[in-house]
Amino acid sequence: MKTTPFFEIHNQLGAKMALFGGYQMPIQYSGVKQEHLRVREKLGVFDVSHMGEFIVEGPKAFTLLQFICSNDLSKLKPGKAQYNYMPNEKGGVVDDLIVYQLNTQKYLLVVNASNIDKDWDHIQKQNQKFNAIVTNQSENTALLAIQGPKALTAMQKLCDMDLHSLSNYSHQTTSFGGIKNVLVATTGYTGAGGIEIYFDVQHAVSIWKAIIEAGNDFGILPIGLAARDTLRLEMGYCLYGNEIDDQSSPISAGLGWVTKPNTHFLKAQLHQSSIERGTVEKLVGFEINERGIPRSGYLLFDTDKNPIGRVTSGTQSPVLNKGIGLGYVKTAFCQPGQTVWVQIRDKYVSATVVKLPFIK
Repeated sequence: MKTTPFFEIHNQLGAKMALFGGYQMPIQYSGVKQEHLRVREKLGVFDVSHMGEFIVEGPKAFTLLQFICSNDLSKLKPGKAQYNYMPNEKGGVVDDLIVYQLNTQKYLLVVNASNIDKDWDHIQKQNQKFNAIVTNQSENTALLAIQGPKALTAMQKLCDMDLHSLSNYSHQTTSFGGIKNVLVATTGYTGAGGIEIYFDVQHAVSIWKAIIEAGNDFGILPIGLAARDTLRLEMGYCLYGNEIDDQSSPISAGLGWVTKPNTHFLKAQLHQSSIERGTVEKLVGFEINERGIPRSGYLLFDTDKNPIGRVTSGTQSPVLNKGIGLGYVKTAFCQPGQTVWVQIRDKYVSATVVKLPFIK
């Protein structure tokens, strides 16, 4: 069992802890709904140090990354970040990730905690023909997400640079909370705005304290992974292991916007044909029309109670105050406004397909 450098802090705060991605992580502190709404309305801080960080550098760094990543990395420049997935050899997804370009020959890859070892092995295998320099910085890197509409204003006093000058999916290495060489990025998994900061684990406690102190006047709360999940679900963001996995088509999952086959990434032709021919099922969002909360694994049906798909993620939306979910349905049922039925235990509950995100 692994822990992050903030483990003692979480225990002191009375967090409910659980195993996630091989790490003991805080699931909630004061309660999921309160934490969720605090991020939507003000700000919160998340320990996401369980995520993996790889550095890819050298003359062959770009060539390797363009082969293993789905998006067009030539659109990146130093100081910018880009959402990607890594395709596997069968048309599925090894992982989804963010690629940060640090300089013309150096990149930071941030991958999902549960996939660190698998991703590392995949990259090493593909790198045999490129010989880029790849290092795993996961154990040495702490990662905190400060998210919410008040995040930039609250954190400004800790930072030498103007946080509001950073456009979305940008980053800069600067001093933060008196610590040098902190990578500050306008990325996140909540749809609420804010920053994510990467730094050496030895500075974990001092930076956490500085963030809480700077955020107190703005109502900051520590936020657990349960609220992180409900926040991402309201935005319709994919979660690896739920919406995407080794078997799933990224085109079915709605990731066509980050799929650029003309870059000739690994097995690009499989995805090109999916784009051209279409897929038999599509990932959709739906809202429950009556009482009931959809959960992963529940089945979806048409009006005649014929099975048409499955729920991949579901929750009670704290903002909308109704059940919402993501799920795969046959393509004929993917249009917003269509009615589908969710089997919740022994009852069929009606739901309406909606355009994502759930909250605008």
